[in-house]
Amino acid sequence: MPDIGFYHPIVIHFAIGLLAAGVLFRWMSLTGRAACAGPAAASLSLLATVAILVAAQSGEDAHVAVEAVPGAARAVRAHQQWGERTRNLAVAVGALELLALAFRGRPSSRRLAFASAGVGLAAFLAILETGKLGGELVYVHAGGVGIRSGDPDDVARLLLAGLYQEAELDEKAGRTTDAASLLEIAAQRFPADPVVQVRAAEALLEDRNDPAGALEILGRLGPIPEEPRLRFRRGWLTADA
Repeated sequence: MPDIGFYHPIVIHFAIGLLAAGVLFRWMSLTGRAACAGPAAASLSLLATVAILVAAQSGEDAHVAVEAVPGAARAVRAHQQWGERTRNLAVAVGALELLALAFRGRPSSRRLAFASAGVGLAAFLAILETGKLGGELVYVHAGGVGIRSGDPDDVARLLLAGLYQEAELDEKAGRTTDAASLLEIAAQRFPADPVVQVRAAEALLEDRNDPAGALEILGRLGPIPEEPRLRFRRGWLTADA
């Protein structure tokens, strides 16, 4: 089976939407006030079951690279466990909906509809928790960000973002020397990025009081024709150094 981990964020959004709509229509159908609610609930719930099965498989494919990130394994396992619970509940909803269709017109059909509504609500709550844990995995542990594709350019962007954000935090905490060191690393790793070079020169000049180092970085910069603000900052720093 092909690796579909790349599509996990897309599929899971469809799964959440379909499941939410299916559960809503199923509860509406129990009131007996909307004739179309029952067929809509069955269709949406079955589509949601398929989407959740695909989402579960894509999640399995996606978690391999993420689990290798230091400190992320526990978060990956928690997300995976809730994903499996959601998948099992979704399969139960799909089975109940199929049984309700098979026994349509019989007294047991309504009992099956009630059961589907209850299990569907549990599945919806489970998928919300799964999504919450997935968000923490991405935004707290950088799970998948820049590493999923294995493309060196993607990993480089992740590295640059980490260096820049950590430098910003160091500056706010008063660790200006550490911030300058991180930005100096960024300047070395990304010599073709004028924004990085100017920011690193600024840190060396203002945080480390190293005008010679700042001038060395600024001197390596070529023309910056399309960035007037950056040209101004470069000139200002050069004059200040």
